[in-house]
Amino acid sequence: MITVQNTPVRWQNGGFLPADAPQGREGTMARAILMAHNVSGSPDRLSIRFDAMASHDITYVGIIQTARASGMKEFPLPYVLTNCHNSLCAVGGTINEDDHVFGLSAAKKYGGEFVPAHQAVIHSYMRERYAAPGKMILGSDSHTRYGAYGCMAIGEGGPELARQLLRKTYDITYPKVIAVYLTGAPRPGVGPQDVALALVGATFQNGAVKNAVLEFFGPGVASLSMDYRSGIDVMTTETTCLSSVWQTDEHTRAALTLLGRGDSYKEMSPAEGACYDALVTVELDKVEPMIALPFHPSNAYTIKEFKANMADLLHQVDVDAAQQLGVKNAPSLASKIVGGQFMADQGVIAGCSGGTYQNLKRAAEILKGGATGSGTFWLSCYPGSMPINLELTKNGYIADLMAAGASIRSCFCGPCFGAGDVPANGAFSIRHSTRNFPNREGSKPGDGQISYVALMDARSIAATARMGGVLTGADELPDVPADRPDERWAYDDSAYKSRVYFGVGKPQPEAELVFGPNIADWPEQISLPENLQLTVCAAIYDPVTTTDELIPSGETSSYRSNPIRLSEFALSRKCPDYVPRAKAVQALEQLRRENPSAPEVKEALDGHDPAKTGLGSLVMALKPGDGSAREQAASCQRVLGGCANVAEEYATKRYRSNVVNWGMLPFVAENLEKLNLRPGDRVYLPGVRALLEGDGETIQATVIQAEADGPTVRLVTLSLPSLTREERDIILAGCLINYYAEG
Repeated sequence: MITVQNTPVRWQNGGFLPADAPQGREGTMARAILMAHNVSGSPDRLSIRFDAMASHDITYVGIIQTARASGMKEFPLPYVLTNCHNSLCAVGGTINEDDHVFGLSAAKKYGGEFVPAHQAVIHSYMRERYAAPGKMILGSDSHTRYGAYGCMAIGEGGPELARQLLRKTYDITYPKVIAVYLTGAPRPGVGPQDVALALVGATFQNGAVKNAVLEFFGPGVASLSMDYRSGIDVMTTETTCLSSVWQTDEHTRAALTLLGRGDSYKEMSPAEGACYDALVTVELDKVEPMIALPFHPSNAYTIKEFKANMADLLHQVDVDAAQQLGVKNAPSLASKIVGGQFMADQGVIAGCSGGTYQNLKRAAEILKGGATGSGTFWLSCYPGSMPINLELTKNGYIADLMAAGASIRSCFCGPCFGAGDVPANGAFSIRHSTRNFPNREGSKPGDGQISYVALMDARSIAATARMGGVLTGADELPDVPADRPDERWAYDDSAYKSRVYFGVGKPQPEAELVFGPNIADWPEQISLPENLQLTVCAAIYDPVTTTDELIPSGETSSYRSNPIRLSEFALSRKCPDYVPRAKAVQALEQLRRENPSAPEVKEALDGHDPAKTGLGSLVMALKPGDGSAREQAASCQRVLGGCANVAEEYATKRYRSNVVNWGMLPFVAENLEKLNLRPGDRVYLPGVRALLEGDGETIQATVIQAEADGPTVRLVTLSLPSLTREERDIILAGCLINYYAEG
């Protein structure tokens, strides 16, 4: 089905040959795109300028506030502001809509494109309006992936978008490029989510494609429609790759022509002799309907495997819920097995991965003439954009879904991050969305509530709905419609023309920004002191820590325009004591600045010079940062006085970038489990400022741990590998805003 070869290969004569090293990198599609956007002059250290950017209403306020504080006068490139996350305005009074009003005023003042709530999911909109062969797009959402259109798109934290608004560059070392070679054609009943989950399952755990560009090509591409390609492509984020790009063909040209952008088409494919760092082979005809069990998309099995081993696999989910979420008495999922069948409680088809025209059409065809039934199972469908919704309506597919008992919702991302269709306590939801992390369905385990999300394809979700909630792979039904590569939909963008503000390139400097009472500036941050005494305020020994655990998604998103209020939620579901611990350290640091001779300060500093030694907090996690690009996963720590993370490795480049851009030290250390850091431990970093002013990469830290028979003291080596000169200067300044203010 999927094989991974972790050695360099050369594309030659329609096949792959071993290569000593990827010397033919200039033959890849990725190379051509990257070099066309690189302004550094170096083929190894890239400085990228993007063609366009996109943000949604969880992130754009903070980005614009950062850029505005750093001197931005207008948007120097097309910048699209969508409102697809905080669309419901159901939490926090007026604050969500206040953000939307601010976004419209910013689009007018600085010259941007503003997409009102319920018009489109951010990635559906960018595919329709901006993605094109050879282009590069930057988005403040981790699922910024438009590779199916030959467009290299990258999801990053907000500070990286602020840099582009300030006419700076996106700086990276040249990434690995990995060939993803597709053969065959999917069988009827097998959809893009099935292929995506198989790919994630084969690559995530071993880090095979981490921070690489995935380059899709091969004879199998021609068997896939553009919707199908996009459905696979958007899920590549879950492999932890940097970006993706696909070969283009006549299906790409036809899709762009239907979108009114046929002149942007160009043919793209690897050149003869192109070399790749590794090879992933996907045999499309061997992929089966899949299910990714809680709590990660990589926890993937064929539906047949799941049915054959339900009791054991569900028991492991129960164990994971107890260990990862701290829920000790959750209803056992074994209760979902009734008469040898697994009973789901809810189905959702939504967002940038699920809400495509082809997915919802296929679901309507499977459900036509059937019914979801009047039991506990219910189905919600969210088209990805108003043009998709309009075409589905014109062709009768919305009516077929409604007649079968499905509820039709607006163009909204809520089910992907826990702000819509929250199941009942103990319920099991099957979703064609992007993630099934803890709390992504909206439950609050800390309050004794828990429900579960498994990822499946729209086709199997519709098959399950037709069977009244009995988990069913689409290939188990007779006469399931096949997916055709030439399956297209007529594009009518009249809804956009009626509602979207198109202001790119037309700034109105005299226009006023409209601030709601919840929109606040970033609190002031100080530069890095000569020495640091840090207190461990959270120590997480899970194999991976997601950004959702660092700052929860869902209803907390309403506070993301107010850094101080949002910081109250930092690690709240993972380490409930983190915020009060960090605040206590922050209060001592404030006292140090005001009265360095205070007894409490002297005690906290263990005798170190209060004039030269700052106090701060530290978060330790084995592998932090998987998941969302949200900068708040790092900025909330900084707002609470955080000065560093310590990890064995960072799950994604984007999270490490967020740590740096918010002025925190991204330390790595070996054998953290043996080090056994605990909340309350103190870590002294002598000469840390001098280390960053120079080019040193290691520091001997003193760790003080309280024990029953007195404190223990030991030396530990912490490393800062691959810090660039600019990254060092950002940390020295205290954060990106300070760095730009210093000129």
